[in-house]
Amino acid sequence: MRRSLFISAGFVVFFWLASLALAEDYTSSNFTDHDPVISESGGYSSSTNFQLFSGSGQTVISESTGTAFTARTGFFYFPAVTSPVISATAGDAQVTLTWTAAAGYLGFNVSGYQVGQGTISGGPYSFSSVGNVLASTRASLTNGTPYYFVVRVLDYFSSVIATSSQVSATPVAATPAPSPSPSPSPGGGGGGGPTYPSAQTTVIFSGRAYPKSTVTLLKDAQVAATTVAGPDANFSITLTGLNGGNYIFSVYSEDTGGRRSSLLSFPVGVTAGATTNVSGIFIAPTIATDKSEVKKGDNVAIFGQSVPTAEILISVNSDNEYFAKTKSDKQGVYLYNFDTSPLEYGQHFTKSKSAISGEISSYGQTAAFLVGNKRSVAAKAPANCPAKADLNSDCHTNLIDFSIAAYWYKRKISPAFAEIEKAKLNGDGKVDLVDFSIMAYYWTG
Repeated sequence: MRRSLFISAGFVVFFWLASLALAEDYTSSNFTDHDPVISESGGYSSSTNFQLFSGSGQTVISESTGTAFTARTGFFYFPAVTSPVISATAGDAQVTLTWTAAAGYLGFNVSGYQVGQGTISGGPYSFSSVGNVLASTRASLTNGTPYYFVVRVLDYFSSVIATSSQVSATPVAATPAPSPSPSPSPGGGGGGGPTYPSAQTTVIFSGRAYPKSTVTLLKDAQVAATTVAGPDANFSITLTGLNGGNYIFSVYSEDTGGRRSSLLSFPVGVTAGATTNVSGIFIAPTIATDKSEVKKGDNVAIFGQSVPTAEILISVNSDNEYFAKTKSDKQGVYLYNFDTSPLEYGQHFTKSKSAISGEISSYGQTAAFLVGNKRSVAAKAPANCPAKADLNSDCHTNLIDFSIAAYWYKRKISPAFAEIEKAKLNGDGKVDLVDFSIMAYYWTG
């Protein structure tokens, strides 16, 4: 039997290991982690404040696979799940809620949702499970009373792993249909029945982008509105004059370096004459690298912009996937110097996501760099020409490109245009709304 001593933050803990286990010391100027070994006995330890589940695994970043499992281990693996974008539409004594599906990474698997409801902003909320669905109608509400809602994401064990931002709506009584005016009597002016103003159809979008950045809203792949985010990166856009129905809305922003975010899309059902609130929009960070080619063992700077003082999770894809964390500054700018020593020779891709106040964005666009054995090569500045959607190669995406794509809409495309569609649009061999969304994203006018 072997005894190991672990000293951390003023606590001394002894572990008795019943079988031989190989380990090594991890040290820094502040601590020594002596023989870190995870028990193989199973079970868990608990107290009033925590539960510590035991298991077996490596103490370095790696991935083990089998026919029935994949085990990712190491100090720099960070399970995460994106926060839903939630919308609320008021009705007569009810509110209809819809939300986008949450996506889990590295061990978080979404199994269902809970809806929290309250009459005070910020809670408390009463929660009810609604299953693995993306909509819920809250009935038997009081007209004229503001209600506040959040959606919680559950894992396989029904533990809460993410919570949406709050959205509000106020139920209203249905507006009675106007009475038809009676026919005027001969020889005299006739009175009319009461008339009712038609209620306006409104959708309000709110969320996070980058400080003082321009946020563009698309409706069914067409630019519908723009706004400028505040210094705190929060933004709000109000859209009116819509008809009732289902729409695909998308948003993107551009950081101070001229780099565009990925396109965040979400479906919204709009009720005529009602106000729909869409909250929890969290635009993913931008990303770039300081080198297009880096000598193995040198650092590559990974940087971009997000919301201020956010936690940034960076992923670097290789044969193994490597992760790192950093924080953005007061302007939302982040920087991480990644050591390329563990990477294989060849091309690699990096992407990032943000987390703040319990909300987590999706991953943004990827940036590529090459690991080689020659000297490092600085990355070029972003090209002025759009990376995609410039169908006639004039460095603009405008009505000319739209007309070219519109000609092939729902038609069998020619072999010549198939090459263009593959390089500059969706690459699926046809022209549809997805391609027009790409075109709207790269639109220069």
